[in-house]
Amino acid sequence: MAIARHNRGVSAAGRALLSQVHPVFMLPPLATSLFGALLAGNVDLPVAGLHAGAMFFAVYTAHVKDGYVDFYIRGEDDDHPLTSSACRGALVGAAVGFAACTVGLWLLVGPLAAAVTVPTWVVGYAHAPQLDMHPAGATMGYPTGIALALLGGYYAQATAFSPRVLGLAAVFLTLLTGIKIIDDEQDYDYDRGIDKRTVAVLLGPARARRAAVGLLVAAMAGIVALTVALPTVPPTAAGAAIAFGAVTAVAHRADSELATMLLIRGSYLFLAVLVAAVWFRPLS
Repeated sequence: MAIARHNRGVSAAGRALLSQVHPVFMLPPLATSLFGALLAGNVDLPVAGLHAGAMFFAVYTAHVKDGYVDFYIRGEDDDHPLTSSACRGALVGAAVGFAACTVGLWLLVGPLAAAVTVPTWVVGYAHAPQLDMHPAGATMGYPTGIALALLGGYYAQATAFSPRVLGLAAVFLTLLTGIKIIDDEQDYDYDRGIDKRTVAVLLGPARARRAAVGLLVAAMAGIVALTVALPTVPPTAAGAAIAFGAVTAVAHRADSELATMLLIRGSYLFLAVLVAAVWFRPLS
């Protein structure tokens, strides 16, 4: 089976398969999974590794499926590094990897740890072409995956949920939904032409931008509220809102491409501040 579309050989095949690992979108689910484990307190490293591995395979599934649909079905992309048969093979391989990690969580932790993990693969596989044609699915698929990564990483360690992890998951969902709305502004003309109903298409770019900024502000307010309402959330966690607020102040007037770039990197900073707050004052 040919793997790479443009070249032959083992190295070309490896590069083609690795091309579907997009660090900008791959690292946040892995980091969030590990952050969930840290929130739980005592970290069982093999369990944390299994959950992070499951997140890798779930996101890899989403990338391969999205690229396959955009190039081979919709004709949206100009090129794709994998052959159609290699895309299908990569999806099978990723599914097997995800299943292995999930079974490992079942054996080491219990069936509920596996049950909390499985939806991440479902979201990744169904993103294109099912979810991404509708406003909720197109906008909230990736943010939902991140929230599930946090909840799953936590549950795999604690075998329960807590108000702090549920609150933080809601904050992440809100924050990343706002960023995704702005990201979708970049494809407004194309999406409108193929009846892809993103929030930008549904509301128009200007109103969508205002809605996105409102969600970003709500997420920052949510972090501050958690530090006030829950003694288990250290006051230093509010620094995440301050850091991200500075980025938002610069990004909200920028064009969609620059704003997205700034906000995605700002979300890394947001997570880093939260990790530091937990690291220096554990929440358990």
